Amino acid sequence: MHIELRHLRTIKAIHEAGGLARAADLLNTTQSALSHQVRGLEDQAGVELFARRSRPLKLSAAGVRLLRAAERILPEIAALAEEFVALRSGRSGRLHIAVECHACFDWLFAVLEQFRRAWPEVDVDIRAGLAFDALAALRREEVDLVVSSDPEKLAGITFNPLFDYAPLFVAASDHPLAAKAHVEAEDFRGELLLTYPVERGRLDVFSALLTPAKVEPRAVRQVELTAVILMLVAARRGVAVLPDWVLREIRVRPDYVTRPLTATGLTKRMYGATREEARDQPFMAHFLKLARSEPVKLQRP
Repeated sequence: MHIELRHLRTIKAIHEAGGLARAADLLNTTQSALSHQVRGLEDQAGVELFARRSRPLKLSAAGVRLLRAAERILPEIAALAEEFVALRSGRSGRLHIAVECHACFDWLFAVLEQFRRAWPEVDVDIRAGLAFDALAALRREEVDLVVSSDPEKLAGITFNPLFDYAPLFVAASDHPLAAKAHVEAEDFRGELLLTYPVERGRLDVFSALLTPAKVEPRAVRQVELTAVILMLVAARRGVAVLPDWVLREIRVRPDYVTRPLTATGLTKRMYGATREEARDQPFMAHFLKLARSEPVKLQRP
């Protein structure tokens, strides 16, 4: 049996109108065309769909079953059509984000709060890109954007610059290194370095400072939460290097000091990696715009 959407619309219109003539007007067709359509459907089904001797025209038991299907299916089709219209217009879509930067959640949630208000129909999800190959997932279209500070040359992938930041040394205010105007790689040799649980290649202190200088800290302790890292620093249980946006609030607190890395300071850049064809989608372009402006506010003292 071959049932089309027009058959479902016909059954529903005849039921609501109570007769073929009024239903034909509702569907903008002729009564004879509508009658022919119903007869063809009944021939397929092998049963009558209407009790034709009744006035107004009433559905048979088989007709009621078909009406129930029409009442269930037609709204779903209408909703799906609306979703397609929204997709074509850029009002809706999917934004699944993988985050390779452990500390980026500090600014990402502020960005997403503004984004959600502007694009309520976009499906947003966040995955920690530290547990899987985020860029490979981006190419496979499993995620739509990767937040990273390590750009790579990959076909079909664009690394969109977001903002620059400074990795800063942080220690207790009475730590011996607090007397220095800046810290160098050699200063870490005798220190217990507190880091996020991330491979060294993704930590700024190693990739930009210690590894090039071939310097190894006395010990490394991995800590999951920023708040715990700062608590341990204040207790002189170690030192850390964190992005400037993380340290905004503690810079003025008397129990901490922050210092630049090297005399000239180090600067890193954060990127939002996207597939080339997705970069210009309206909601993606707006997210990238927010991600360029909102984190800068957290960098100010």
